Amino acid sequence: MSQIGERLSVLGVPVDLVGDYVEHLMSYVRQQQGCHVVTLNAEMTMQAETNRALAQIVENAQLVVPDGAGVVLYLRLRGRKVKRCPGIELAERAIASTAKTSDSIFFYGGKPGVAHTAARNLQQCYPGVAISGVQHGYISAQEESELQDTLKRLQPPIILVGLGVPRQEFWIAEHRHLCPNSVWIGVGGSFDIWAGVKTRAPAWLGDLHLEWAYRLYQEPWRWRRMLALPKFALKALAQQ
Repeated sequence: MSQIGERLSVLGVPVDLVGDYVEHLMSYVRQQQGCHVVTLNAEMTMQAETNRALAQIVENAQLVVPDGAGVVLYLRLRGRKVKRCPGIELAERAIASTAKTSDSIFFYGGKPGVAHTAARNLQQCYPGVAISGVQHGYISAQEESELQDTLKRLQPPIILVGLGVPRQEFWIAEHRHLCPNSVWIGVGGSFDIWAGVKTRAPAWLGDLHLEWAYRLYQEPWRWRRMLALPKFALKALAQQ
């Protein structure tokens, strides 16, 4: 398995520096070694500051990826040359890799129909990708019990959980024992993007680290959560 180069701290929350995040992730799949992948951004970092349970989950994760521009800029201010690794791109590249290995993927989360459409679109983009199962995130207690039984039976090598932050992180931590040799990845709203329900910010906004503004434009109701971004920036500058 490829080794993590270094584990750094962003306002007390860990982030891992790896030469190739996809290769590192897929090494867990090849070794059949369980792994929880967390994609860290400024919003999650601020949540972890006040939510000790979430902070502990991130600390216990085998791979914490620098997803957000704020995390990358924080580290660059401290002289660390870090390249951003958006979680949606990490997950999609991992999916593409499975087209050559036949490792199956399970999709859980999103609104009814969205995950199914996302899975179908990805299979069209990457022929050979094996989808072992799909389950939307709006389920009853009975349906969740059935989902757990399904995961125990299938033991899919990769499980994508799109329940939003921090719900997906708590759900993965609670249920990893069902598939101890699987790679679990919290993918947030990626199913919506893959299904075509929503679109990603244009590349030029990403280059300017302004994807958050595009997301706020699409989802103005998120403005309260977005307040975490200036708070993160102020703390980062204060430490600097």
